Amino acid sequence: MFRKFIFIASLLDKAGMNIKEELEKLDNNLSIFTTDRKIVDAEDIDKQLEKQGKDFDFIIFISKHRSEIPNKTLSIHAPGNWKKAELGGRQEQICPSSAFFLKHLFIELNKQNQVAREKGESDYICTLECTHHGPYIEKPCCFIEIGSNEAEWADKKAGKIVALTLIKAIENWNKNNNEITKKWVPCVGLGGPHYCPNLNKVQLNSQYAFCHVIPQYALPLNEQMLYEVMGKTVEKTKLFILDWKGLGKSEQRQGTINLLNQLNLEHIRTSKIEK
Repeated sequence: MFRKFIFIASLLDKAGMNIKEELEKLDNNLSIFTTDRKIVDAEDIDKQLEKQGKDFDFIIFISKHRSEIPNKTLSIHAPGNWKKAELGGRQEQICPSSAFFLKHLFIELNKQNQVAREKGESDYICTLECTHHGPYIEKPCCFIEIGSNEAEWADKKAGKIVALTLIKAIENWNKNNNEITKKWVPCVGLGGPHYCPNLNKVQLNSQYAFCHVIPQYALPLNEQMLYEVMGKTVEKTKLFILDWKGLGKSEQRQGTINLLNQLNLEHIRTSKIEK
């Protein structure tokens, strides 16, 4: 399992640079690298770093989240595109990621945000996002982001929460990952909106762990998407957690179930999971 983490930020990204500065305050020996490209366009940056002799097995992109909805968010997601590549990456290809590490990171993010809330230093919400946007890389990776506009991107309190999350999560992971993950079940999230409200609860409060989420707007489902997501989940899985009401109309829901059954893939509705 992963031991050598590397952080990447864009010089064009205020939130990324904010998080970078807060990380460096906590530990000046971290492997943090910058790019002069937009973070979603940093194609094959893993191969570039390997050519430079960098030693790592997991990349964490530290970045902004942009949304027209002015919510204050701290979010985590795996990158990739289910359909067209409209924001970097490759069409119909996603990046490898770890269900167990993203669950661990999400739990720690919620913990650090709650500590900050109790001190009156946070009014942010923590959320997963579905798998979306670039860049395309072949090393396991994820994004952790501050959203949703200029004021939040530059917010040092938010940057500190994310930085503390990353430091604590990696420290605990490298000491205890076998103990942390022994009861967890890797799976894929399927259905629901971009911010995954039902899957957030599953990720935070149950034994199920996922990195990749296929949202309702990426449906209808097809075999290629299923093989892509199973192949790009580091912890091999054939289990899908369904946000049932977030699978669209009845015909699309039934089509989803039929395809999963046809390929002998297990599935559980979120409503059946204690959380």
